[in-house]
Amino acid sequence: MYLACNDKNDHTQEYIQQRLRDTPMRGPTAPLDVFRRAAVLIPLLCEKGELSLLFIRRTETVQDHKGQVSFPGGAVEPEDRDIINTALRETWEEVGISPEEIKILGCMREYHTISRFSIVPVVGVVPWPYQLNLSKEEVSRAFTIPLSWLAVSSHHSEKPYSRPDGRVENVIYFEPFDGDLLWGITARITLNFLQILEM
Repeated sequence: MYLACNDKNDHTQEYIQQRLRDTPMRGPTAPLDVFRRAAVLIPLLCEKGELSLLFIRRTETVQDHKGQVSFPGGAVEPEDRDIINTALRETWEEVGISPEEIKILGCMREYHTISRFSIVPVVGVVPWPYQLNLSKEEVSRAFTIPLSWLAVSSHHSEKPYSRPDGRVENVIYFEPFDGDLLWGITARITLNFLQILEM
C-alpha cells in the first residue's frame, strides 16, 4: 500500500483515520491493581518525500526501559484528562513537540508489557522538520525510520525472549537501523500499525 507524502496529505490522513476506526479495539483490559495505565504517541511525519515514524532512545537513568528504543510516552497522571492527553503531555515533556501542533488521527488497541504497563498507542501527525527539545533525563536520542523500511518483511523477525521470571515468549526484533535496535513492545506496536495500514 503506497501512502502519499507531501504538503497536502489530507487523503492519506483520512485513510489512516478510517483504518484506525475500522480496526476493532480488541486487547486485554488491564486491572488497575496489576497494570499501570500508560500511553505512547506514534509520531507520524513526512520526511524526504515519504512517511516516517519518530522514535526515541531512552537514557540509562530512567526507571523503566533503560536504553531502549521507544515512542514518546509514559504513565497516566492524575491531571491527565484522558489517554490522548497523556500521550501529548509525555511527548511535550520528552521531545518538546507542542500538543497544539500534533493532529490526532486515532488510537490503537491496548497492549500489556512485561514491566506491567497497559499501553494505548495514540497515532498523531507531527510537523516536520521540527526543533526538538529532548529531556536530558529521559531521552538520549531521537531519530526517524521510514515506513517503507519498516514494512520490508526481511527487516523484522520473531525470536524467543526469556523473561526475568524464567518464562519465554516470542518478541519482535527489527534489524538495526542507524545504530539503534527496535524490539519488544515498541516493535510489536510498530508492526501492528503497519498491518492496520495494510503495508
